[in-house]
Order: sequence, then structure tokens, then C-alpha cells
Amino acid sequence: MKTLYISDLDGTLLNSDAQISQYTADTLNSLIEKGLLFSYATARSYNTAGEITSGITAHFPRILYNGAFVVDNATKQPIITNFFDDELSRQFVRTLVDGDVWPLVYYYDSGVESMAFIMEKSTDEMKEFIYEYEGTLRHIPASSAQQLEKANTYYFVCIDTPEKLFPLYEKLKDHPAANIIYHADVYTGRQWLEIMPKAASKANAVLMLKEKLGCDRVVCFGDGKNDISMFNICDECYAVENAVEELKSIATATIGSNNADGVARWLAENGEY
Repeated sequence: MKTLYISDLDGTLLNSDAQISQYTADTLNSLIEKGLLFSYATARSYNTAGEITSGITAHFPRILYNGAFVVDNATKQPIITNFFDDELSRQFVRTLVDGDVWPLVYYYDSGVESMAFIMEKSTDEMKEFIYEYEGTLRHIPASSAQQLEKANTYYFVCIDTPEKLFPLYEKLKDHPAANIIYHADVYTGRQWLEIMPKAASKANAVLMLKEKLGCDRVVCFGDGKNDISMFNICDECYAVENAVEELKSIATATIGSNNADGVARWLAENGEY
């Protein structure tokens, strides 16, 4: 049987320093060279994911922005895009701003991944995020809520206090046209609220990739709540030791932590190619 292996990045394949260890890189490269079908599904953009995984030689499509994009690793072009209806995107901006939460708005403009934001309204945590990833996608400073209402929007990120974000999560979590994720960042512990089109999920992207590669089954690895949809559709799913309990409860089993090269060690013992 032909098996596809999919791993989350942050908190799963990456260690607590947001790096891929030499052991993990060497192990994956050896297995991939022998024929292991391996890719990853992440909330990161193409550039940030590519930079952090530059030591891995996998040439299969990458699942980005929690499934909003699937990008061909050879051409660097999206092969799947999921955008909000423009009016719905505007509604989300207004709802967030009405709650005094000013989002980072990711949108696609003339073939370029772009992010709009109002620096003066951003929390200190959001400013740090903006500065940290400057240069990885086009930054578009805005001066009003109206300037955050972009066409071809595919991702909203809000980093703020639970007191502000949780009421918005409760209000939006059952929205019929969106996937809403409320979680603490794996590295900083800061509270995030993420909003994506309903069709954008790691699960949908994994199923597409499974079909595209002609695989019979999928085995996945993860650590966070945004991996739940992926776990629900995979034949086997493994939570790293540092994963949230909600994910561990639905996993096939728990493996070593991200700091102990849990994914690579499991693949070295069990991977099929």
C-alpha cells in the first residue's frame, strides 16, 4: 500500500527553538531518498515554512495557512487556493473591529501573498510578529478599518488578550462559512484567534494531496488543536508527547516529544516506502 506521511511543523517537527534538528533532517532526507512520501501541513506561509525546512529535500506540495493554500514545491505556485467571498471578508473585519480587535489580514494580490494591518492599533505581540516576519510576504500598512477590507482574503490572525478574543470566538465558532481556531501559541503562550474559509482545513488539503499522489492511506503527526481536523481523516494519527490533551485523546498513540525528534524516530522505525 502507498502511504503518505504528513507532519505539522511548529511544536511537532520543529523543536522548541523553532528549528529542525540535524537528526530529524538527516533521518527524513534518508527516508525520502529511499521513497518515503512526506510533506507537511502548517499555519506558516510559503516563505517562512520553506526557510525553516530548507534542510529537508522533500519535493511534494506543501500545505500552508492551515490548508488555505497548497503550493507546488517545484514551481512555487499555488495549486489550491481558498478565498473568502469579498462581502464575507468585509463582515469579518467589521465584527473584529467592533470587538476592538484589529486583525492581520492575509490576501492574494496579483500573485503575491500580502498582509494588511494597522500598526497603531496592533498589540505589542502583533507588532513583534509583524517585525519578525517582515520580508517573508508583502506588508501593507493601513490607516483605517476600510483599508483592511481586501479582495481575495484567505486568513485572519488576531493576537490579543483572552478577554477580547474569547467572546469573538464564541460568537464566530459555528459560522457556516469559516473555520475558527482559538489557541495559545506553542512558543510564546500568547492567545491567537485565526479565521479561515470553511473549505480551508488541513483535512481537506491532506485528502487532496492523498488523491493527487495516488496514495492508499495517510499517517499524520501533530500537537495542537489546529491538527484535529487532519487527525479525524487520517488512517493513523500520532500526537507528540507535548501535544494538547484534546489531540492526544483522538490519536492512534502518543510518540516522543518535538524536542526528542519524536516524528523522525517514529518514521525511522515504522515508515514504509
